[in-house]
Amino acid sequence: MTKNFMLAALTATTLSLAALLAPASAQAPAKVSIVVFGFPSLGAFMPPVIKAKKMDEANGLDIDFVERTPDAYTTQFNSGEFKVGGSAAVLTVGLADARGVKVKYLFNLFDFWGTIVTSRPAIKTVKDLEGQELAAAASTTNYVMSQFFAKQQGVDMSKVKVVNTATPGLIGYALADRADAIQLWEPAYTLLKSKKPDVRILDTGMAATWKKFAGGERIPYLGLAAHTDWIEANPALVQKLYTTYKAAGEFIAKNPEEAATLISPKATPEDHAALVALIKANDRLGMSVVGAKEIGKQIEAVYKAGIDVGFLKTQPSNDTIYDKPLN
Repeated sequence: MTKNFMLAALTATTLSLAALLAPASAQAPAKVSIVVFGFPSLGAFMPPVIKAKKMDEANGLDIDFVERTPDAYTTQFNSGEFKVGGSAAVLTVGLADARGVKVKYLFNLFDFWGTIVTSRPAIKTVKDLEGQELAAAASTTNYVMSQFFAKQQGVDMSKVKVVNTATPGLIGYALADRADAIQLWEPAYTLLKSKKPDVRILDTGMAATWKKFAGGERIPYLGLAAHTDWIEANPALVQKLYTTYKAAGEFIAKNPEEAATLISPKATPEDHAALVALIKANDRLGMSVVGAKEIGKQIEAVYKAGIDVGFLKTQPSNDTIYDKPLN
């Protein structure tokens, strides 16, 4: 009896030690559902790379990326149906705060770049948009920022007829010449330019305007955000998510050809070449993975731009900026 008892105790102790010494990789990965915009959009830029290269698994995560239109994204993220958003524009986070939704901008993925394009000879400046039809994904904050820059150029946006469409529809509007001008951003602009080389960018004076308005050049734009209660319940996962996305950004920058294939597997050779060039240049893409704490002042400046065009009524709380260092 005593011998059997000692053997059982020894076996139990051995199993307990084995469990303690088991590598982290043997543990079940943490499941995270992240809502994102569909392609072409910046929110859909890194997910296919993360999944194809199993970067989430390497960091103890099992990420389920769920695509939604901009309107549905905002509704389902703000309601808490999705606790983590991967197409989180800074202004969207600020608006959620204004509506009493407790969320935080965790880290930045892309700095802002957006433009207005046209093929109409009569439209030479953004001021010429008055009285014309502009196709835009009007629920996106890229469009809101374009309003800000147009306003700074003296455009009365109330005189512009805006036709709202989902992000994927912007290229179609431009190719079919269904509107006088189209507001869009990357990678949609690059894909459009490869199909319609004669399309022209209207100068919004973005760099000079922002330097005068904010005192700098960087415009944080899109990243990862999460509900505060989720962050408090999963503090270790924030760093894991950052490490995962950081690895994706580095892979894309170092392997543009392979990354372009993963990001847009059905792309034509021309589209593929254009995406590769976009990644290599990174001037319009603006890929920059950095923790929110490091760019807090710049985020506050974006909030002020949102107030300037009436998108926000008051300055959002500093609590919307994740204040823990990420590395």
